[in-house]
Amino acid sequence: MSQNQPNNVQHLNKGVIMSVLVLGAFVTILNQTLLNVAIPHLMNEFNVSANTVQWLSTGYMLTNGVLIPITPFLIGRLSTRKLFISAMVAFLIGSIICAVAPGFTVMMIGRIVQAIGAGVMMPLMMTVILFIYPPEVRGRAMGTMAIAMFFAPALGPTLSGWIIEHWTWRILFYVGMPIAIFDIIFALIMLPNVSKLTNPKFDFAGFITSTMGFGLILYAFSEAGNNGWGDPRVVMSLIGGVIFVVLFIIRELTTEEPMLDLRVFKYNVFTISTLVSCVVNMAMFGAMILVPIYIQNIRGFSPLQAGLLLLPGAIVMAIMSPIAGALFDKIGARPLAIVGLTITTITTWYFSQLTMATPYSHVMLLYTLRMFGMSFIAMTIMTAGLNQLPRQFASHGTAASNTARQIAASIGTAILVTVMTTRTTFHVGTYRDTLTTTNPMLNSMLADLGQKLAMQLGLPVQAGTALVGQYLYKMVMQQSTVDGINDAFIVATILTFIALVLSFFLKRVKPVAIVKAEVEKNAE
Repeated sequence: MSQNQPNNVQHLNKGVIMSVLVLGAFVTILNQTLLNVAIPHLMNEFNVSANTVQWLSTGYMLTNGVLIPITPFLIGRLSTRKLFISAMVAFLIGSIICAVAPGFTVMMIGRIVQAIGAGVMMPLMMTVILFIYPPEVRGRAMGTMAIAMFFAPALGPTLSGWIIEHWTWRILFYVGMPIAIFDIIFALIMLPNVSKLTNPKFDFAGFITSTMGFGLILYAFSEAGNNGWGDPRVVMSLIGGVIFVVLFIIRELTTEEPMLDLRVFKYNVFTISTLVSCVVNMAMFGAMILVPIYIQNIRGFSPLQAGLLLLPGAIVMAIMSPIAGALFDKIGARPLAIVGLTITTITTWYFSQLTMATPYSHVMLLYTLRMFGMSFIAMTIMTAGLNQLPRQFASHGTAASNTARQIAASIGTAILVTVMTTRTTFHVGTYRDTLTTTNPMLNSMLADLGQKLAMQLGLPVQAGTALVGQYLYKMVMQQSTVDGINDAFIVATILTFIALVLSFFLKRVKPVAIVKAEVEKNAE
């Protein structure tokens, strides 16, 4: 028996507990990604703009981000069983509201209710894993959890694309209901109470400052991706968010019973692993936006084809994550992080070489190799940091880590989308200057082409020239967008390289509880 595992968890059926938790996490994360492909259809269905409909994703993300820091309080107040079932019931109710929504407002309410359940799920699952598994085998358990975290987001677009092409968007919300109902019944019958109740006091000041701080920051970065960094709402939200986060940090470091104990960052490996995970998330989630834009908007492939492109990478991730977890238990995080981030950095760089003629199969291979690299680092780096924490910091460590990763994903997405849009505008200007001022031979050729086209179609010369101009403008916009996407992938490459450098500082340390036990044994 591990010295860091209490006797009262030895009799627990860990396989059953993991099955319940992973199934719940899988269905909540799957539903989050199913909606992305349906956004254009919902715009038409509810007759709303792109900025308005985007709130179905933004509101979901904000609710998630606000709830994560509160999970240590909820875990200390509610039993594992009660908290998990409550989260799944909230998710199920939200799904029903969305499925029958007659208008946008009702669907928005349903998405928020869904997010209330989903936001608790991941920190709860990670805390339970830290409690029931000793440090020497946690890697395998975390690798199993990674199946839900990374397979569901990649499966979502494929399933969603197929449903949208053949059925109504409402089925997207019905899909998860049987799984959620089954998991609730499964939990009622089989899920034991795992964590110990500590009945902490509710830190109202911490709740207000964290809600305002993290909510405003996530909103700012989400809007920056849509409206640019100069938008007044982005600037004011970012300033306000930073102020409230500073107030939250001061509050949590000075109160006797903090809502989120920031002392977890005193542990060096936890801090480094959280930092590496944040940088990886910035590059990964931002790139997951860029690939579908390239495949669908530029190359003209269908949503289903775009989803199928991501599927092999998801399968590789699902197969490799438990294997990477088992390797972590034997050799630690640093070798896996170095190998995984090297592969990720190289493949991300190759993504910066896309053209208008890059084969579909080549993009699929690159994405699959990139996910193969990610499988070595998806959960192993985080597990290395959490292993260093004493048991009483488990829920606070998972909440702090998940909050940081959530914000990093939003920041990375906003940065890479902004790079893509600004560089696209730059390249459009460059091509326009080349075509109009510095290349008279090309202009002459285009004029001749316009005349020939007009003769073939029986149109006036001016109309033929206009058609050539429209076609040329379309080609310039497409090529400029590809160039902008390539520039964004260069930034993503830099981020993954920074994570690679940081990974060399990861150490394999013994958890505090084991160190104390060894000291006491030697003293005797």
